[in-house]
Order: sequence, then structure tokens, then C-alpha cells
Amino acid sequence: MTQTWLLYGANGYTGELIAREAVKRGMTPILAGRSRSRIEPLAAELGCKSAVFSLDDHTAMVAALNRTRAVLNCAGPFSQTARALMQGCLATHVHYFDITGEIDVFELAHSVHDKAERARIVLCPGLGFDVVPTDCLAVSLKQALPDATHLALGFDGGSGPMSRGTAKTAVEGAAAGSRMRRDGKIVQAPLASSVRRIDFGAGEKLAVGIPWGDVSSAFYSTGIPNIDVFTASSQRAIKRLRRTNLLRPLLARRPVVRMLQRAAEKRVQPPTQAQRDLNSTLVWGEVRNAAGQAKTARLRTANGYSLTVCSSLAFLESMPNESPYAGFATPAMVMGADFATTLPGSSPIRFDG
Repeated sequence: MTQTWLLYGANGYTGELIAREAVKRGMTPILAGRSRSRIEPLAAELGCKSAVFSLDDHTAMVAALNRTRAVLNCAGPFSQTARALMQGCLATHVHYFDITGEIDVFELAHSVHDKAERARIVLCPGLGFDVVPTDCLAVSLKQALPDATHLALGFDGGSGPMSRGTAKTAVEGAAAGSRMRRDGKIVQAPLASSVRRIDFGAGEKLAVGIPWGDVSSAFYSTGIPNIDVFTASSQRAIKRLRRTNLLRPLLARRPVVRMLQRAAEKRVQPPTQAQRDLNSTLVWGEVRNAAGQAKTARLRTANGYSLTVCSSLAFLESMPNESPYAGFATPAMVMGADFATTLPGSSPIRFDG
């Protein structure tokens, strides 16, 4: 996409990584966010234009969007930013992309598919680790077993620390518990209610079910009606999650969530480049059909943050100025099932069974 695009949340951990890499590649995004003291110095350093606006200020947002062709939203939790930016994009006929892994954001984007089609724009959440590798694996597995009725996905992301934005999103999501898809419907369950052992590619590990974005996105990518997502865990972590279920009514209170998010903002130290480089990710998937046939596939990728930088920019570089797509889409629907394998640090997808 050679025309200018806007990066909202450029001052966040992942947003800044993307901004710096974009400039290295010769791209010139407009760096945007609500913090003037953080956005303008970064834009000046990188030689980019800037836009400072709150998403509550619709007039200022529309004025900024009218300067661009696409938005990459990197400001999480996306439950607090996606709706306003999607509405702004629909009004200004600007493509909307983000790096979310939040189920409700995918569902929101899908719910306005018809409006996006009429506006001739693409709404494609999840251009990062949430959910590019798992989405590509899901589509590959569907191709391998076209009549699959059940899909399980999972990943082992090593032990690297998380960013502040990711930590704040986790706090917000804890009140909803875990989620999975059953017979085409998203259903809730207590945290750590689903546990199994999975060989992600380096021997079997304990894994716990999580409310990952693929519970939503993989359904639209594949049509498979039953979906679970897992992450590698430990017995101790699983016990902590189960104890957290007792606190879920408290976590549903907005003042409590804000307090915990402020604590995360102060205490969480995001990963350094060295830590990112040390933590590659193993991605696993499994499909089954009604006859009991099964297929398993695996993929190794770079760590989640580095993959997010490369995948979001590769997507923007590949999108033509006049997109042939319009409406809601998942990354694999637009870029194909092999997209994740083309990114730095990724292996080919390998099948068993």
C-alpha cells in the first residue's frame, strides 16, 4: 500500500516497534495517538507526520483519517479502541487493520461486514501473532480435511515477558472466563476448564484452553463449527487460573479492572530485543471429522512481537491501493494459508496424519 497509512497507538510498545521498522523499510506512516508528549517526539525522530487525537473526539479522528488510506490500530485493549476507529473508517472509506487477539473485536468487525462492503473497505483485525500463524494453520488444516467438524489450535510461546498492553488486555478478559466455539456458537466456560497434553513440536506439554481470537476468526476462515484454542502452561499456572474464577464477579467491576490495569502499567517490563530473539514460538493445530479421521500440523515462528511487526507491515506492503477485497476478512482469507510461512523466522507447515 503505497499511499499513506496511519498507525494509531504508535507510542505503545508494539506500535513503536512497528513504526521504527516501517521507516527502515521506506514507509511513511502518520504516527498517531492521544499522548502529544509521546507521539510528536517519536514522529520527529523518525521523520514522520503526526496526528494527536482521542477516539472520543470524532471530529478530530475523521480529520486525521481523511489524510490517509488505511489505519493500523495498535492501541490495546482493543475493546476500548476498535469500535470508534472502525466507525471512523466506515465514515471516511478508510481500510481498518489491527493486531488484536480479542474475540469480541473480530465479532464486531464481522457484524459490520455489509457496511464495510458498501464502503468498499477492508476490516481485517488480527494482523499480528494474534492471529496470523494460527489462522494460516487453521485454513491449511481445513484444506487437508475438508469435512472437519472440530478444530483445536495451540501455541507454546516460550517464557518471554509480555508488553503492558497485553497485560492490560489479559486483566480485562479475565472476568469473561474462557471461551470456545460449539456448534457454531461462542460459549463461555470457567478459566482452565479445558486442559490437555499437546506436542507443540518439542515433546508433550501441559496446555490450557484460552479465549484466543481464533475462537472467532477461525470459524469465518474455515467454517468449522467447533473450535478450541490452547497455550502451553504449568500445573501451578492452571491452579492460579482456577482460583481466579472465584474473583471473576469482582473483576467484572470497571473500577477494579482499571486499578489492576494501572498496576500492570507500572509493574510489567516489556521484553527486550534480546528476550524477543530468544523466544521463538511453536504453533500446533488438529482437525477431526465425524468419521474420526484426524490431521495434525505444526509451524515454528519468530516470537510473537517480532512476528507482529513483520506480519502487519507485510500485509500493508502487499495490499494494493485499490483493494479487490471489501468487507470483513481474516488474515488468511486475504493473504492465503501460506502467509505465516513467508515471514522471517517461520518454518514451513508440517503435517502429521
